[in-house]
Amino acid sequence: MDYEKLGFKCGLEIHRQLETRKLFCKCPSIVHDEGSPDFIIRRRLKASAGETGEIDAAAMFEEKRGREFIYEGKNTSSCLIELDEEPPIGPDREALAAALEMALLLNAKPVDEVIFMRKTVIDGSNVSGFQRTALIATNGHVDTSLGKVPIATICLEEESAQKIEEGKDFVRYRLDRLGVALIEIATDASIKTPEHAKETAETIGRIIKSTGKVKAGIGTIRQDVNISITDRPRVEIKGFQDLKSIPFVIETEVKRQMSHPSMKAEVRKANPDGSTTFLRPMPGSARMYPETDIKPVRITKEMLDSIILPELLDEKSLRFQKNYSLSPDLANQIIHYNSLLFEELANQLKNVDRNLIATALVTYPKEIRRRHNLQSDNLTEENFREVLSKVNNHEIPKEAVLEILTDYALNKKPDFSRYKLLDEKEIEKEIKEVINSNKGANINALMGEAMKKLRGKADGKKVMEILKKFSE
Repeated sequence: MDYEKLGFKCGLEIHRQLETRKLFCKCPSIVHDEGSPDFIIRRRLKASAGETGEIDAAAMFEEKRGREFIYEGKNTSSCLIELDEEPPIGPDREALAAALEMALLLNAKPVDEVIFMRKTVIDGSNVSGFQRTALIATNGHVDTSLGKVPIATICLEEESAQKIEEGKDFVRYRLDRLGVALIEIATDASIKTPEHAKETAETIGRIIKSTGKVKAGIGTIRQDVNISITDRPRVEIKGFQDLKSIPFVIETEVKRQMSHPSMKAEVRKANPDGSTTFLRPMPGSARMYPETDIKPVRITKEMLDSIILPELLDEKSLRFQKNYSLSPDLANQIIHYNSLLFEELANQLKNVDRNLIATALVTYPKEIRRRHNLQSDNLTEENFREVLSKVNNHEIPKEAVLEILTDYALNKKPDFSRYKLLDEKEIEKEIKEVINSNKGANINALMGEAMKKLRGKADGKKVMEILKKFSE
């Protein structure tokens, strides 16, 4: 499709949970507090007028559904503030500092004063019937292959409760996620194509992940996409977990809009097959009103000067490729795993190939989980330090690393004596036997047979050197 000719307009809203305490209480951010609930409460919510004196259309839509909301909570992750039975405290200064750091990395201008607002939300996802949100910064941008994409606003807000069950007349929520600090990054509508939307989301994601202050895993990041074409109202699509699905869902939505001359602005949900379904009318400014329980926070020069900006992940990947001779793919994997551990080992273990260190950290755990059908590899940083240090000290060959890590993953104590390196005379003896048993075989075939006997007992490079000497 010719998206420019269609008058295509597209913007993103990216939400990412922060790795700090909850935003308005002292509870830890345990977003999946497992086990049976310690308490259950039931509520019904009604829409209230916002600052304009009007009731928001989306809020009224939810009120008319007349559903009961059931909230389950645990004392380890929720308190009276989540239940809206006690005034909030904060905002959490660590979360505010993290949001400001991300704003600076996104080239945005922080506001002079952070003032929280209440946003009417009565679908049950907030016990109070509203969500607290504050503008942190404006006028940022990211660079993409199709030019700069402006970032209109960056907000700090509280995460909603997690829906776990829904029926015709009720919705059940867990409160562990409610109140977790959340950053919301909204671009303008200048994204040019569906693929450009995906690229922009990936770029923003890499930048904020560079801080090391965002949570990872399913449910910790969400993308909403706003789309319109000429003579059609804006539609907001929610529910993107996988960035790969963004282009297909956008293409499907554009086709839907092209086939419907009469449309209303609305919020829709992204489905796994690329289609979308109606959620509620498009909310507006009528749902906003001032927060009276949270004092404004002045953003001072001293506060901004204290923020030390991290090395961006893209910059770190290029540095790893240059300084440690890693392939682009391996460098990109290691920066998302544990780059601090990699650099520690790469700088300490001078006799170990850096590619082996990176492979052991990011590739071998995946291989172990696949081979043994494990949900977790159970490997610790100390496991990697121990086995790679033995390679560095020439106590075991590099070929033994995967087998030893597998023992750790299966909660077995590795028997390092099994992998003790043979001395050169012992290797020569084994290789002579391989040659005598495979007369006429070429050197590659002999190498294969030799490694079957010597894997875990001799370095492959050394085996090839001896094979070549005997083959001359």
